[in-house]
Parts: sequence; C-alpha cells; structure tokens
Amino acid sequence: MPEVNSPFPKLKLTVTGVFGDCYHGYKAGDEIILEDFTHPPKHFCLGLAHALFPVIYALSFGARFGFRDNQRSLLVTCPDGGKLEFKAEILDKEGKVEVLPKDPNHKFSPKKMVIEVVKTKGKCTFGYKAGDRWETQGLKCIPGFCGAAFHTAFPALFALNFGARFFFMENPDSIDTVTCPDGGNIVFKVTRIEEDKK
Repeated sequence: MPEVNSPFPKLKLTVTGVFGDCYHGYKAGDEIILEDFTHPPKHFCLGLAHALFPVIYALSFGARFGFRDNQRSLLVTCPDGGKLEFKAEILDKEGKVEVLPKDPNHKFSPKKMVIEVVKTKGKCTFGYKAGDRWETQGLKCIPGFCGAAFHTAFPALFALNFGARFFFMENPDSIDTVTCPDGGNIVFKVTRIEEDKK
C-alpha cells in the first residue's frame, strides 16, 4: 500500500490493560500507529475498530476530554467482553504525542445538537424527508429514531459533544455528510447548537 497522503493526524494506540485472552495477541504495552482515522494497519481487529472509531474521529477533529490527564487522549475498551483496554492519542507533525493537561475546571456539559435530513433519494423505511429535525443532548439516543441512522451519526455526535470542529465545513460546528447506510437514501446534517466554551 502506498504511503497515505492525508490532512489528518496520525494516532497512537497503546494497550494499557489485558483482562482476557485476545486472539489477536495484543499485549500490555503494545503500540499501534494509525496513519489517520481512516487507515488501520493490516489485520487490525474490526471489533476494536468499531468501538474505537468515534474516539479517533473526535480526536482527529480537535475534541478534548477535559477530565483526562491528557485532554487529547481517551481510553477505549474492547467490545468483546472487555478483554483489552487501549489508550488513543493524537500524534503531532513530528510524531510526538500531543499533550494538553487536564482542565482543572472541567465540568460535565453535554451539548445540545440537532440532526436534520438535508438530502433524500429513493425510499426511507422510516419515512424521513428533507427538513425533518431531531434534537438531542450530549450522547442521548433519540426515542424512535432509526437505529442504523443513529449508528451512522454517532461519531459526529460524539465528536461535536467534545468540542470537535470540522474545518472543511462552512459551519465547523456541523457536518452535513452523514449518510444512511441503507443505499444512501438519506443524508443528515449534525450540528452542535451550544457553542463549545474553551
């Protein structure tokens, strides 16, 4: 595979705990470097990738976890029985871990967000149409909302809830490319309404 030419930062995963038998053979202290949030290494565990994706997506767009000793990192647990724990960190352009000390004034502050249908084609089983809107707070599920659509929107909700900004969007507090996995019939825009106070 040729070298990845990406505008996104590299990430480092470190195995911080082993609590069961992992058939991938990961051991405490193992380090895995991701070229960016879209390029895992060969033979990477897809179960871990599933649990990890919202975290590395958020970190890649500037999210901060103020409760962590390093706000630019987060722990992720293996979804297969919690056998492993990984620390995800952003690497700077020199390949060093980006460090932002814990925020001593951090308070849990779930952000108000809106999911809106911005494009439609074909048929939606839930009958969604352009202009439909739903509000949520933080990472709360929306009652009655399509599970597949929420699953697709979750990385954006997670990222925006922790202060990520999508630099390539006209409004960096939103992303309008969240696409339904069922034929791409619905495209959503996810927007943070409350400005993240830094």
